Amino acid sequence: MLTAEIIEELADRLEAAETDRTPMRHFTLDHPGMTIEDGYAVQARWVQQKIARGAGVRGHKIGLTSKVMQEGAGIHEPDYGVLLDYMFYEAGSAIPMDQFIAPRVEVELCFQMGKPLSGPNCTIFDVLEATEYVIPALEIIDTRFHRFDPVTNSPRKIMDTVADNAANGAVVLGGRPVRPLDVDLRWVSALLLCNETVVESGVAAAVLNHPANGIAWLANKLWQHGETLQAGEILLAGSFTRSVPVSAGEVYHCDYGPLGSISCRFA
Repeated sequence: MLTAEIIEELADRLEAAETDRTPMRHFTLDHPGMTIEDGYAVQARWVQQKIARGAGVRGHKIGLTSKVMQEGAGIHEPDYGVLLDYMFYEAGSAIPMDQFIAPRVEVELCFQMGKPLSGPNCTIFDVLEATEYVIPALEIIDTRFHRFDPVTNSPRKIMDTVADNAANGAVVLGGRPVRPLDVDLRWVSALLLCNETVVESGVAAAVLNHPANGIAWLANKLWQHGETLQAGEILLAGSFTRSVPVSAGEVYHCDYGPLGSISCRFA
C-alpha cells in the first residue's frame, strides 16, 4: 500500500501534468507494487484537491466495460472515475483542444438517477427503477500519462488509469432523453462520423450485455467504499465503440437513430 505522503505526491503530479498538458511517466514504473486500491486512493485525493479549488461533482463514469478491453488490461471488472462540473458540454459546442493532451471520443449512454442507488446487492432491476432518464452521450477521454513509456515502451497499467480518474476528459450530452423502460436499451445503436465519414459504430449491448449492468456494478463497487449514488447524479455507462483519436478542426456527429444525435467540433 502506498503511504499518504506518496498518494499526495502522485495526486500533485497528475494535476501538474493536466495543467501543463504534458504526459508523464507511469506511476507503476516508479511504484511497481502499486495496487488498484492504491490507484483509487490517488484518484480520490486528486478529486478532493479539485473540489477544494471549487469544482463540483456531477456523477461518475464507468470504463473498461468490454471483455476485450478487460483482457487487454489484465483485469476482470470495469473501473470508474468521477465526473466534475467543468467537464460537461452541450451538443453543438466547440470544444477547445488546448485543454487536453491526447483526446479520444467514445460513444455511450448516460443514466440520470431519479432516486439514490446503493449496494451491496444492486441489480439491473434496481438500476432501471432508480433511473429517471437515459440520454445519448459522447465521452472525451484523455490521459495524463504516456500511453507507452518512451524509454521502456511498456503500456500503462490499470493502476495508472484508475489513478488518472479513469482517463476522464469531457462529456457531451445530447439527443432525446428516454425513460429507461420505454426502449430496449440493449439495442440502442449509433454511428459515429468524423467530417461526414463513419469511423465507428456499435450497439449498447456491448456494454456488459446491457448498459444498466455497468451502473449496478458501480453501485456495488462504491458501496465497498461507503458511498451511495445520489438522485440527480449523471452516470456514463461505458463505451460501446472503440475510442477514436481526435484532431483540431474535426467535426464529430453521432447518430443514435430514434434517440437523436450529438454533434461537436474540436477547435
